[in-house]
Amino acid sequence: MKIFFIRHGETTGDVENLYGGDYDDSLSEKGTEQSKDLAGVLKDTGIEIIVSSPLLRAKETAQCIAEQVKCHVIIDSKLKERNQYGVLTGMNKDLAKEKYPTQVEMLKDRNNTIEEAETYEDFSKRITDVFQKLADSPEYKIIAIVSHGGPMRVLFRDILKWGELKEIGDCSFVELEKSKDSFSLLRSGGLVMDFGK
Repeated sequence: MKIFFIRHGETTGDVENLYGGDYDDSLSEKGTEQSKDLAGVLKDTGIEIIVSSPLLRAKETAQCIAEQVKCHVIIDSKLKERNQYGVLTGMNKDLAKEKYPTQVEMLKDRNNTIEEAETYEDFSKRITDVFQKLADSPEYKIIAIVSHGGPMRVLFRDILKWGELKEIGDCSFVELEKSKDSFSLLRSGGLVMDFGK
């Protein structure tokens, strides 16, 4: 089985410098173009189904790809981004630093959980469970998962145990091949890896 794990394109929240997480923003104009460009890259890969996060930015990215590869998109709520930002979700980052300096400082450690946020442990388990379920599916040979930066980090850090990602670009992706219970990296785009950490 081959699995493409994809992050959505640039969002309106990125442009407005907002705390994202499970804030439901849409793609910016640039993000739509990025998604169309990625769709062109993936056009002839034989993707049979796309499984997307329910958040708008991921669904819009998935739809751009689906139009090129000619397949259906299904939504899985477990693929949504971590609600890491709790009370800060959707807030301008500069304003948040002024109003909630303690909470902003806490965000530097992923294992901290600020008010109204999801714990890292719960988030990692959610992403791991849904990824393993999709990877074990006998129904398809080539699937794409469209999600977010946080799940991409969980994939490398906790599922594959390959280490930390230094950078995750808009519409970044990784192509994996599953053989029995192990995965190999076929190619990637938009990611800067820091293996072994």
